[in-house]
Amino acid sequence: MLEPLRQGLPPLDLEAVADAASCALSTRYEAVGDARQFTRSTLDRWELGERFDDVCLVVSELVTNALRHALPATGPRSPEHPSPVRLHLMRWTELLVCAVRDPSDDSPVARDPEALEDFSAESGRGLFLVDSFSDSWGWHPLAGTLNGKVVWALFRLNPPPGE
Repeated sequence: MLEPLRQGLPPLDLEAVADAASCALSTRYEAVGDARQFTRSTLDRWELGERFDDVCLVVSELVTNALRHALPATGPRSPEHPSPVRLHLMRWTELLVCAVRDPSDDSPVARDPEALEDFSAESGRGLFLVDSFSDSWGWHPLAGTLNGKVVWALFRLNPPPGE
């Protein structure tokens, strides 16, 4: 499951991943709620429920950006890639990575923080929130047979007691 993400993540030892989960998302905006539910159940299973609020906000923004900016405006989905947007959650002992894969080769664009002073604006704060609530984030184009990119956010976890 991690192979498609090898070129889309920060330098991490993918062989040492403790847990991983992935889900395909529909191309409808209801998928944001599905991503939140998937994140909630996964974090609860990994006993990381206390991190849900921050992680869920970031996952919501990454999925929303993929749905809003990365999908073609028209045209059918490819039969070999019926779900063009996927959410991946990966946990190491002290790290959690949320990654959203989408079919666009375009880079995500963060708005200038000074441009965010208009608090009545209804959009444009997504990557600013990702940057604010995660420890780091980035993106990488996919190579090989997969088209598109992976946008990821990394969260540092407190090590378990006794480690």
